[in-house]
Amino acid sequence: MSIIVDDNTRVVVQGITGTEGTFHTRQMVEYGTKVVAGVTPGKGGQKLDGVPVFNTAQEAVEETGANSSAIFVPPPFAADAIMEAAEAGVEVVVCLTEGIPTLDMIAARQYLKGKNTTLIGPNTPGIISPGKCKIGVMAGYIHREGKVGVASRSGTLTYEVVDQLSKLGIGQSTCVGIGGDPIIGLSFLDIIHLFEADSGTDAVIIIGEIGGRAEEEAAHYFRRQMTKPVVAFIAGITAPPGRRMGHAGAIISGGVGSAQEKINTLEEAGITVVKSPAEVGCTVAETMEKKR
Repeated sequence: MSIIVDDNTRVVVQGITGTEGTFHTRQMVEYGTKVVAGVTPGKGGQKLDGVPVFNTAQEAVEETGANSSAIFVPPPFAADAIMEAAEAGVEVVVCLTEGIPTLDMIAARQYLKGKNTTLIGPNTPGIISPGKCKIGVMAGYIHREGKVGVASRSGTLTYEVVDQLSKLGIGQSTCVGIGGDPIIGLSFLDIIHLFEADSGTDAVIIIGEIGGRAEEEAAHYFRRQMTKPVVAFIAGITAPPGRRMGHAGAIISGGVGSAQEKINTLEEAGITVVKSPAEVGCTVAETMEKKR
């Protein structure tokens, strides 16, 4: 099985006629994702490779039954696009846009409270349930269907880990990039909770990095309630306090969020933490063999 997206996911691409939107729409369609609509204000009535384009998300949802959105909208307008999708009743919003102003995202997060909308990102590579649906920019060809769930803050490390798994014959149920910005939607805690409840997921991988307390929150949940094994890698072990490393959310402040602090918390909870991303695949293989 999978979490969040599956064979029934119907995608509307907001910003479909832009360079990124056009390219990745074609990639998603080629993978087999049901892209049923696009949105670009002022270009309603056009088509992209047969996909109808609408002026608003509301029109797209009403006409096509889209239940998920991929957002390829420039940063100044992306938060509005998130809220527009939620207002139209879209159940899953995947925001790929990087560099959305923090105050805009705070407003968007507040707007989503009470809405039946799950937000992934922003600044995420997206989500993929192999063989079923891909929303975003993940390289579909390296994934294979299986029973390992992946939740990550790093797109590049996700690809590295998934490639290792697939070459070892270990498939994935769903891979989720939570996003690297300070204000995001789903957290590690939210995602491992979903994996714990998914009968099609037997083990979980967390790929974290410095900054925030998302990994620590997941560790506390694992200790209290989780029955499935978790393997983790935390990037940024050499990062000095106060130095931002890559993602906008990857910054250690006030002594909180260091890689070593996260590793200690994860290990104390009973999670297997590897020292190098190159060790994730073989460690998962050993973990699943022990579980049998």
